[in-house]
Amino acid sequence: MKRFFLAISISLFVGLLGELTLAANPTHVDKLKSTKNCTRCNLSAASLVGLNLSRAKLMGADMSGARLRGANLRGADLSGANLSGSELRRVNLRGARMSRANLSNANLRGANLRGADLRGAVLNGADFKGAILKDAKLDGATGGKLDGAEM
Repeated sequence: MKRFFLAISISLFVGLLGELTLAANPTHVDKLKSTKNCTRCNLSAASLVGLNLSRAKLMGADMSGARLRGANLRGADLSGANLSGSELRRVNLRGARMSRANLSNANLRGANLRGADLRGAVLNGADFKGAILKDAKLDGATGGKLDGAEM
């Protein structure tokens, strides 16, 4: 019986620890909002819906699971950022630098990626339906179906 309770306790602790590591650092979110400069920040699962983050510096940031629907990231530097599972519907990413970014399972429906640099990006499972990819650089990008995107 003790083993059973020990196993349950460990499972709950590991589950709670996993949830805690998936949360954005509030200090990093405030820094991004005030300076638009948050290199290597933890913004995972952050709600950044509709924010004006044009020309933001987010190189290497962890934005996995972040909600950015309708945000303006025009000309932002997201090189090497982790955007896996992020909500990027109708986001303006025109001219954004996203080389080597992880966009696995991201929702990019209706996003404007005109002229964006996606060289070497990971696009596995990303949804580009209705996205604009005209003049985007996709050399070396892997995975992802661009069905329904405007090329």
